[in-house]
Amino acid sequence: MTQYLVAIHHADDYDPSIAEDEAMSRDIDALNDEMKAAGVRIFVGGLHPASRAISIRGGSDGETLVTDGPYLETKEHVGGFWVLEAADMDEALAWGRKAVVACRAPVEVRPFH
Repeated sequence: MTQYLVAIHHADDYDPSIAEDEAMSRDIDALNDEMKAAGVRIFVGGLHPASRAISIRGGSDGETLVTDGPYLETKEHVGGFWVLEAADMDEALAWGRKAVVACRAPVEVRPFH
């Protein structure tokens, strides 16, 4: 079976203390329980806002440059994700659809190599 990344995207100004209510937390917990029961969930994680990121870039001279902030300047960022093991992309997309509903946010589904 192939592993898939199911990534939740949030607006850059996303504030979980405002956006995430008890109903949303229950829906996400229920989805996590369903994924565990189905045996597809490998790993799940939520991320702090992109503003808390630290980026490291390599230079042509072999040196590295460490800077505060995300690597990419975008209006959205990955706020959390699941790594799932699914039979195929259709199954992974079915879980992605459930994630959209539970998280009330756009989702990206990508297979690992």
